[in-house]
Order: sequence, then C-alpha cells, then structure tokens
Amino acid sequence: MKHKHLLWLSVAAIPMIMASCDKDDNSSGSSSATKITIENVLDSKPLVESGTFKNDGNVPLIMPGHSVSFKFSAAKGQALSFATMYGWSNDLFFAPGNPGIQVYKSDGTPIEGDVSAQIKLWDNGTRINEKPGEDLIHPGVAESAPQNIMEVKGKDAQGNTYVAASDLMKVSLHYEGNSMFTVTIDNTSGSTANPTPFSPGVWAVSYIAGGELLDPHPLFEEGKPTANGLTKIAEMGENAQLASYITSQTGIFTPLSPVLVVVYNGIDNPLYKAGEKDPGHGLKDIAQKGDASKLAAYLKTVTGVKAVYVLPAAETTVLLPKVGEQAGSSVSQELKVAKGDKVAVATMYGFSNDWFFATSEQGIDATKKGDVSFSTVLYDDGTAVNQFPGAGITQFNLAGTPLEESKAIEAVPNPNAFTTLPDINNIIKVTLD
Repeated sequence: MKHKHLLWLSVAAIPMIMASCDKDDNSSGSSSATKITIENVLDSKPLVESGTFKNDGNVPLIMPGHSVSFKFSAAKGQALSFATMYGWSNDLFFAPGNPGIQVYKSDGTPIEGDVSAQIKLWDNGTRINEKPGEDLIHPGVAESAPQNIMEVKGKDAQGNTYVAASDLMKVSLHYEGNSMFTVTIDNTSGSTANPTPFSPGVWAVSYIAGGELLDPHPLFEEGKPTANGLTKIAEMGENAQLASYITSQTGIFTPLSPVLVVVYNGIDNPLYKAGEKDPGHGLKDIAQKGDASKLAAYLKTVTGVKAVYVLPAAETTVLLPKVGEQAGSSVSQELKVAKGDKVAVATMYGFSNDWFFATSEQGIDATKKGDVSFSTVLYDDGTAVNQFPGAGITQFNLAGTPLEESKAIEAVPNPNAFTTLPDINNIIKVTLD
C-alpha cells in the first residue's frame, strides 16, 4: 500500500525542546571561517515492526483447536494489525479493523485478555464466493471486475452465511513488561457452523509521531482495492508476497533533536566520556528529551570551550527524516575556527529512551573539510531503561516518562537487542565546508 495518502505530521506535537545560546570566541591567533551542516538523511519507514506467523508443526495451517503466538512491542497509540485467510473460503480473510488492535488504554495501562471483539471477517473482492467448506475448490471463479474490500457481516455478497468472526477466532493479549506483548490467536471455529483452518499470516505495527500513525492502513483499507500481495493470502493462504511488501515498509523512523555544536581547544571532549556515567551537566536532557539548553549553559562556563550553538530546524525545530520524496531536515552554522580547534556535536535519537548521536571522543578537526560523518557514534546514555526504538511506552517523545537507570555511557551495538539500524552515515550526515 502506497503512503502518498499520508499527510505529514505536525512536529510541534513532538515535545523536543529547543535551546539557543552562544559563547563569545576569545581565542587568540589567526582564525578562519567554516560552516558545519548536520542533516537527517534517514530514508524512513512507516512500520516500526512486522512479521509473519504460522503453525510450527508439520502443517503450517492453524487448524480448529490449534493456536499460534508471537511477540511485538508497542507504544501508547500504536496498534497491532494482522491478516490470515479463512481457509475454507474463496477469498475471505480475518483481520482487525484499521488501524488495528489497540494495546493500551487512554491512561497508558496495557490491555490484556480477550480482544476478539475487534476481529472482523473481510471479503477480498477478487473471487465469487461459494458455500464455505472443506470441499470448496480454490481459487474458484474470478470476479469479472474486482470489487473493493468489504466487511462480511453475517452474509457475503452471494448470500452465504457466517457466524461472527469473534466466534471463529479468539485473540488475546498478554503484557510481558517493558512495552512488549504476546498475542495468541486461537482457532475456535471447530464447534461452529463455519469450521475452517487459518492460513499463515502477516502482522504489522505502525510508527506514531505527533499523535498520528504514519500508516493507519498497513495491510488493507476497507472500500479500496486489495493490494501488495493480500490477494495471495485471501485466495491461497500464501503470505510470502505480502510479507515481502511489509518488510520493505518496516525499518527506522526518527527525528533528531536540535543539534548541540561546540568548538573547543586544549581540553578533552567536553560532552561525555565513554565508559563513564553521565556527568550530570545536561547530557541526560539531550539523550532523554532532546533538550540541549542545560548542557549548552554549562559549556559556556568551561575553560577551553570557545563557542556553543544549539541549532533547531526551521519551522519544525526537530530534524525530520526523509519521507518518500520529501528530503530530510538540515541545520547549518558558520564557525570561527583556528588551528588546533575541535568540534563536538550531539543530538538525540528522537524515538529512543536515551540514545544520542555524538562525534567520537576525539572530536572533529575543526579545520577539516568535507563529509566527517564517519566520526559520529550512536551512544546509550545509560540513564533510562531501553525499549524498542519507536515502540516504547516510556519514551519521552512518545508521551512517556523514562524509567531511570544508572549505567556507563557506551556505544549502541548494531544489531542491538531490539532491531538492526542502518549505518550511521545513512541516518546523520555531518559536513564541514
């Protein structure tokens, strides 16, 4: 499903805080002008997670009396969508209504237990429906003109009858803690008038930003034609094509906070020291909230620091990633630098608990020219418990409150416990010219 229907979100709703301050350049000796530019070059994706499910036995079908489970992470406002074939039909499938199954109450309390009432039976609109049952021949007769996806409410277009989807399928949620859920799908159709196996299926969770889901229709849209391989599931129970599509739509989405830029000379990198705990001068506020004001104010008092800047993106404040054909945001600043000067940069990985991008401990030679992104590292500040980036209930920029911890600052491994990130130079680009 293409995402051109998505209107870009109002980033004013993302509570990354802008700070702004400068420190006079009191250096002696000759100086020259250079310009630093920081860009969010991430080719973002609308789905934070996706996957497939099937029976783990010799037969991948989920037969009456059998069940299947899988795990996923989610933040408040995010929803779980999935699709699986009503096996003994021509082109019917089970799925929750869009945007999917809500997994938190409005107060942020995880929802647990039976959520089957949210499951519906849908007609894919590509085959003429016959009486459902084991003897039905697949795929059957094609519609002369494909119809739009419609909910089956007791009867299909040909008058065949069905009991409620929630009688055929039981779906339950269990909260595992730290934003992770287990969903279990039970085939309860065996004792009904509509016994049927369920096919291997697909599932997806959309990012949310500014209170809006980036893709509220990840698998299908009611009243619209089927697309992206859903027909293969609905007609034949084959999930590979739709799984390939949702995989292409799953990945990383994150803004970057207003960027802290520091010019210094004769001292160690004044922002942080890997292997040690956050020094308490304001780095935590960048890493958890995207607020550089406290650290910027502190740095103005540090001997050896020559200039301090906090650079918000025009209009949006945060640096947005690339979305489709829309380029990502960038910020620039003219600097006065002299031989021996170094530059340090820090900005929050916006959809994390306490991750931040920063130049390496050695800093950047301020007189160097060109792309210096290779010197950028993604760090874990060690001050908040990590969750799936972009799907954490306690992530500040997803309206959460970080869970405090106290560990040393260290580089974020890749792959990490949650996901595999793009190379850093495919997320943030730093240039001196």
